[in-house]
Amino acid sequence: MEEKERVIRKVTIVTISANVLLTIVKIIAGIISNSAAVIADGIHSLSDVLSTIVAYIGVKISVKKADAGHPYGHEKFEPIMSKILAIILAVTAVGILLNGYKHFVAQDIEITSNWAMYAAALSIVVKEWMYHYTIKAAKKVNSSAFKADAWHHRTDAFSSIGALIGVAGARLGYLFLEPLATILIGILIIKVAVSIYLESIKELTDASAEPEMLEKIEGIINSVKGMDHIDLLRTRQHGTLLYVDVEIAVDGYLTLYEAHESAEAVHDRLESEIDIIKHCMVHVNPK
Repeated sequence: MEEKERVIRKVTIVTISANVLLTIVKIIAGIISNSAAVIADGIHSLSDVLSTIVAYIGVKISVKKADAGHPYGHEKFEPIMSKILAIILAVTAVGILLNGYKHFVAQDIEITSNWAMYAAALSIVVKEWMYHYTIKAAKKVNSSAFKADAWHHRTDAFSSIGALIGVAGARLGYLFLEPLATILIGILIIKVAVSIYLESIKELTDASAEPEMLEKIEGIINSVKGMDHIDLLRTRQHGTLLYVDVEIAVDGYLTLYEAHESAEAVHDRLESEIDIIKHCMVHVNPK
């Protein structure tokens, strides 16, 4: 848990610093160039600052040890923060959509300089790097909030591509491309927000593990000496972690001590070989 907090703290500092600088550059360039798409792109970067802060708060709470008030731990606070993050993104996207639609109908945007294109190009490079930097750290410590945050960086890169195309088109006289790009940016952000929201619901509603994980768990259980077969296997997500309940069948004529050894072996191997398993409960049935 200490390692997770250390890694996430470093990612938070780096990504917030980069996003603040990008926000300033893009909004100034958008104002100078009279580009609504680049200004919208800058607002998207600013929303990423907020989302990173929300994600960090979620991780900070989730790594706290179990206490009297939360005897099963605090892991579910992370997907709760992911839901908040998704809502923030969706609200931002609606504002961007409305702004883009207004200018699309009016056709009143005229790009006055190349600074908007320079800012969008810079954003594409920086945000794609931030995506890879954040997703690598998120996978290392298994953080759903920062996996979501990494995708925010990538959608910002995508939105910058849209802004670059829109600005370039407007500079060539196709004025409708700039507000159209703004609208597409808004739609893209909404899509990501919905995806993050649905994933967070999955982590909060005791959803089962993925089929690949279930297959891995079954393989480990079946390889334990003294095991005959699995009577029941249930898993439920607890934030980014898993609870596992399993009933195993063993020879009914084993001593209680021998049966307990088989159950203990299943328990220990699952928790040691699959690091996302928070706790495993094993029940023994006679075959």
